[in-house]
Amino acid sequence: MSVALIAAGLVGMSASVAQAQTAGGYGPLQISWEVRNRFRLFREERDFLLHAEAGRGRSVLASEQVLAIQSDGRGWARNTVNRLCIDLAGRVSEPCTRDNVKESYLTPIDHPVVIRLTGPVPVGATCAWTVDDGDGPQTSTFDCAEPVNLRVRYGRTTVVTADISSSEGTHRAFTEIAVRDIFIAGLGDSVASGEGNPDRPIALADEGFCFRSYLGTAAAQYYRPSRANYKGGRACEAPDSLAVWQRQSALWFNPACHRSLYSYQTRTALALAIRYPHIAVTYLPLACTGATIADGLFGSQRARDCLPTKSGGACQGTVNGQLAELRDAVAAAKRRQSDRQLDLVLLSIGANDIYFSGLVADVIVDTATERALFRRSGVMASVDDARSAMARDLPQGFAKLREALKPLVGGDLSRVVYTAYANPTLANGGAPCPGGRGGFDIHPSFNAQPQRLAAVSNFVENEFLPQLRGLALCEGGILCRNPRTDRMTFVDSHQAAFASHGFCARAESDPEFDRQCFSAKGDSFDSDIVTAASQPMVCGRSAGEYRAYLPRARWIRDANDSYFAAMTYPQGLPTSQQPSDIHDATWGVLSAVYGGAVHPTAEGHAAMADAATPAAAAVLQLDAAVPEVTSQPIAPPAQLQMQNAPRPPGGRSGGLN
Repeated sequence: MSVALIAAGLVGMSASVAQAQTAGGYGPLQISWEVRNRFRLFREERDFLLHAEAGRGRSVLASEQVLAIQSDGRGWARNTVNRLCIDLAGRVSEPCTRDNVKESYLTPIDHPVVIRLTGPVPVGATCAWTVDDGDGPQTSTFDCAEPVNLRVRYGRTTVVTADISSSEGTHRAFTEIAVRDIFIAGLGDSVASGEGNPDRPIALADEGFCFRSYLGTAAAQYYRPSRANYKGGRACEAPDSLAVWQRQSALWFNPACHRSLYSYQTRTALALAIRYPHIAVTYLPLACTGATIADGLFGSQRARDCLPTKSGGACQGTVNGQLAELRDAVAAAKRRQSDRQLDLVLLSIGANDIYFSGLVADVIVDTATERALFRRSGVMASVDDARSAMARDLPQGFAKLREALKPLVGGDLSRVVYTAYANPTLANGGAPCPGGRGGFDIHPSFNAQPQRLAAVSNFVENEFLPQLRGLALCEGGILCRNPRTDRMTFVDSHQAAFASHGFCARAESDPEFDRQCFSAKGDSFDSDIVTAASQPMVCGRSAGEYRAYLPRARWIRDANDSYFAAMTYPQGLPTSQQPSDIHDATWGVLSAVYGGAVHPTAEGHAAMADAATPAAAAVLQLDAAVPEVTSQPIAPPAQLQMQNAPRPPGGRSGGLN
């Protein structure tokens, strides 16, 4: 209450203060402050500043496009991925050394802050800075033009005063600093994790690599670009081990779940940190490719990839349930800070519950042999299968999920921001993609069959997406125990933008490599295995010229993109289920889709973040601004005593520097 009274009093003083300072010959001087490196996943401030500069005055999408050009399409995350407070196995670093200071990641006790005197600072003025967080003031004197760095204790208000001395007189400016550290968790499936966008894409070679097809004859072979620096056998008759192949893998900041820094959840949390300088964001990403509500959120699930290692050894084949991981993290945080709470959950789930990957397989796998094999192995699903699961399983799954999330968010599910999927099959303003081999000719059996594609597109647009809205908002016949507290915050405003950016979208502004080498007719690769062994691209260009992160008309990865960006095999499978020969036909199929086919690109995720960020800010009430900067001439002694009244007891501010 005392802070509110001080703020109210300062508002009333503002007009007279401005008048007094104008009479003194210069306009109002104020203290501004902001939290440094306030996206706490980043260990180093340079990574945050890269985004802060790119995001200044821009949307997340526009800033992603700027960063894409700056990196020549190689992606901004390729180096940042090694400088995080969460390691590649998903373990939080406790403590995490951020900018040479050890911090508790989940329970920070202080935050780095920079303060500045703003306004028409007189030349040569000196500032006596006094900082008091309740344990007694600390004072240092600097040139007023210099910014001042300090660490302020979390959970309390720090009063900062600047006594400004110059030839034009003596004035005082003061403000109160209270950092709000926001704890955000990301949950969900492949769209939530960022699948399709490895933090460090695969490097491709000029020459080809042989795969077999399921027919198994010598003629049933085809060549596609090989991994750069791969020294093993490239011909189908020259098998090699997975260990040799794996050394040149793409890199995800969590390979087991294909978590990517490009995911809309990471970009949303980062955007909040960029746009609100008085907060810090502690972000815990838990989303995992392949997750369903039952297997992924509640229960464990199969891992996608192994950590790249020199030995190429085996890795853990399962990933713990996300809800259990989140409960453990919140409990650990509360043990260290009893009032620490989870402020926000970002969520996207449900696609795997209705067999969406099976729908994709049903659309793109076109040859009879492969269709029969995939149908027999259960990796293909029809629209009827999906419709049945949507009616049978999804409502019950969401009901169970609500009950599990409630205690984590204080009983108010509006703090769960559910971001819906975009329809990946639309282009030309909302018309379904026409189908064909274009974008899918990375594998000889692929062809986006037009009738099956249209059926899936219509199902997604007219049945699945409306059902998700009803489930999140307790609408459309979905019953909730208490609709007032059971409604999630629902985000789908990005869907209209995606209607022109599906997997088949093409434009003259697309990268030159794409326009020259990815044929709209589906004949991008040389079918002659003799010539393709040395040059698999019909265009004659090096596959290494492909840039996964250049801006494109399509915001959805097609199968060609997936292979050229990730070329991923399911290394998390049990050894008994892994082919011994890396030229195997199964791996030929999976390498074309397992790294993110029919998932949003980095631009697509940025567009989703642009939709989710204002919704998250509204839930967190980040725009409920309070006047924070004040200044005045040196006050009479009575006023000084009131301003320097003792603060509530607690810890100390860090020193000024």
